[in-house]
Amino acid sequence: MAGKSRKHQGYRNKFIAFAFSFLCIVSGVFYFTLNYVPQKLYKTQDMRSGMKEAFYVSQWCSSDFGKQEFVLWDGTRVDCLTKDYAIEFDFAKKWAESIGQSLYYAKMTGKKPAVVLILTKLEDYRYVKRVERLDNGIKVFLIKAF
Repeated sequence: MAGKSRKHQGYRNKFIAFAFSFLCIVSGVFYFTLNYVPQKLYKTQDMRSGMKEAFYVSQWCSSDFGKQEFVLWDGTRVDCLTKDYAIEFDFAKKWAESIGQSLYYAKMTGKKPAVVLILTKLEDYRYVKRVERLDNGIKVFLIKAF
């Protein structure tokens, strides 16, 4: 009997070691693929995935909140112009383009710059980190569409 319990004890210890190692590996893979620790909390809205940018603009920028597709004197269009912000919407992977457009629209309208980044997968948070690194006063909003 003593031999059997010692054998079971050995299997149990191996199983515990395996489970612990497995959890460490899984959590490490998750951490390194995400590679994002937010500096602050952003206003985030959950919306339906697989839609075009115009859908998110129409859902987010209602008529009582701001003006959609506001046309500037040079023919460029602000996705959403509010009392305080000139907001550019874009999918997260186009983060740099959205920043440039937002800064331009803000300059042309006298409003503050803002972007709404549309996240289509968990890994898109890395683009939010890139915007944070700029630390240029652009207001960031997020749409989680996954």
